[in-house]
Amino acid sequence: MNDRDLLGALDGTASATPGPATAPPSGPDGSGGPARAECSRKGCRQDAAWLLEWNNPRIHAPERRKTWLACPEHRDWLADYLRSRGLLKDVLPLD
Repeated sequence: MNDRDLLGALDGTASATPGPATAPPSGPDGSGGPARAECSRKGCRQDAAWLLEWNNPRIHAPERRKTWLACPEHRDWLADYLRSRGLLKDVLPLD
């Protein structure tokens, strides 16, 4: 089975620690460092300054956290979007 085998993942035969489906991102200089953090708002390519942690309690375990990144301009919009759906858990500065 490979890490893109959705049915295997659903029936429990998937590896508990699947490998990445693609190569890890490299930094802007090709150094292999982290890629530039961009805002998650559709169409925005600004540098992110905030981390929004969320989960969907209908499908995620309570301790599971998914993340969106936000630039200062879109922080409130993204937080309100998640909050209005009962998904927002925390908003943290991006270090």
